[in-house]
Amino acid sequence: MLKCMDNYNQPGMIRIAKAGEEHAQLVSELGKKTFWESHGDSGSREDIQYYTETQYGIESIRKKLTDSTNNFHIIFYKDEPAGFSNIIFDAALSAITQKNVTELDKLYLLKSFHGLQLGLALINYNIEVSKNNDQSGMWLYVWKQNTTAITFYKKMGFEITGNHDFIISATRSNPNHLMLLKY
Repeated sequence: MLKCMDNYNQPGMIRIAKAGEEHAQLVSELGKKTFWESHGDSGSREDIQYYTETQYGIESIRKKLTDSTNNFHIIFYKDEPAGFSNIIFDAALSAITQKNVTELDKLYLLKSFHGLQLGLALINYNIEVSKNNDQSGMWLYVWKQNTTAITFYKKMGFEITGNHDFIISATRSNPNHLMLLKY
């Protein structure tokens, strides 16, 4: 049974809530905008447009939100949606020999909310949920040119353990680091 902290609150400031199917439109909008902000220059306009439409289109998000393997959360700052995350428990990966490891599939914040420690709150929340579900670590892919994210994850204790080509479209992939945090 999923052990989840349904809501994380700092009165008046930060709230983290589990996303359900009723949040499909919001997650879709956040996904498209945050991906453009963080990866918009990682490929051609057409490639990024293709990726955001296929991965963050409303029907794609609705399907992901109803898939029980996904654990989406939305972070709010002063009741404004600021970003979202998704984790997947027991996400085996051949490059990781460790068992019971969570994949941090997504963690994105709108640029207008950077600098408010929201990324820290959201990653810590996801790590706590992961630990509460008997996981032994967390892994993720991060674009090699996103030095801000790489620095952030290293400060959190993640280590670069490998590489991965992240597929954007049929003609574009981006080099990513595989990073792992052991608990």
